[in-house]
Amino acid sequence: MLEIKGSVAVITGGGGGIGLEIAKYWVKNGGKVVIADIAQSFLDGAEAQLKELGGEVVTVVCDVTKEEDNALLADTAIERFGQINLVAPFAGIIKDGMMVATSKETGKVNRKMSLDQFKAVIDINLTGVFLTVRECAERMINNNCKGLICLVSSTGSLGTAGQINYSSSKAAMSVMPKVITAEFLRRGLSSRIRCVAVAPGYVGTAMVKKMDQNALDKILSDVPIGRLIEPEEVASLVGELYRNEALAGDVFFIHGGLRLGSRG
Repeated sequence: MLEIKGSVAVITGGGGGIGLEIAKYWVKNGGKVVIADIAQSFLDGAEAQLKELGGEVVTVVCDVTKEEDNALLADTAIERFGQINLVAPFAGIIKDGMMVATSKETGKVNRKMSLDQFKAVIDINLTGVFLTVRECAERMINNNCKGLICLVSSTGSLGTAGQINYSSSKAAMSVMPKVITAEFLRRGLSSRIRCVAVAPGYVGTAMVKKMDQNALDKILSDVPIGRLIEPEEVASLVGELYRNEALAGDVFFIHGGLRLGSRG
């Protein structure tokens, strides 16, 4: 079993949401964190919260779609703390919309998802994750680090209407742990660096909790436990996946029994 105390987590999307909750969980358990986000304004508040908890924290402004930003992020972790033990690339966006939408009057297509709308999500949610993981994995290997790469998929990976961009990116996160684990096995690294993914359902982030109550009630009617998943619960799962070295190459759902509209 690995210990969080003294370990170093690199977290993108660390300025808020689940990323920040993982950072809080890490420092509460004696770990150190390097958090990254697209703007310093997102990081300032997060840094203050983490330091209030007594955490050792470094912030890095990072556009995850840029190779040089990801390289700087990984280098910063090594330079400041000497190691990387958890890689949590949780930066992500949504730009929902139907691939093609039709007019109620004519039945013909009257709008469609733009290429920019599709690519923006793929660039951050997929390409950005690849770059973060690649750069951090390189430093972990070269500096003889031991730990976990933990990706974030989603129940949306199973296919959700209006999210062809988002669902495609999250489906990719579901296969990446298998690919990375197989590659590391071939190089004799898989006992030292593991890869998994967590796949949350509807999580009670600040944005979700501000939704229209009727819409939220409809969502919750499909969740057997009758409530949203708390961000802290996702962070706790990441912590357990880190500790338990028998867990590798798979996707771990945390959705309260959600059946995506099916009540069985």
